[in-house]
Amino acid sequence: MSPRKNRRATPGRPQGRGGGDGPFLGLGRHVEESGDGEWIVQAVAGANAVKAYRCPGCDQLIQPGVPHLVAWPADERGGADDRRHWHRPCWQARERRGPRLHRGRGAPRY
Repeated sequence: MSPRKNRRATPGRPQGRGGGDGPFLGLGRHVEESGDGEWIVQAVAGANAVKAYRCPGCDQLIQPGVPHLVAWPADERGGADDRRHWHRPCWQARERRGPRLHRGRGAPRY
């Protein structure tokens, strides 16, 4: 087996695990800019996901142990209370979806 080749760092590209469009902020965080503003996005590994959360994109539970994303507004209005946990595909599709109709628990689903 041949040794792994080193990859050259491209100028202007931050080092590390960002995985997004915007600048890398450390700890797996990066800034994403979209039609609904700038968001700080952080990936959560499955091993670090210890609680169940409800995804605002599909309104389904994100079970413990499932890798997902946490996003919150990047401007001064965003704080710890504004963080939302998303499935990765739901986060990527959020601009393609229309507004969701939120129903009560006992409402029919038609």
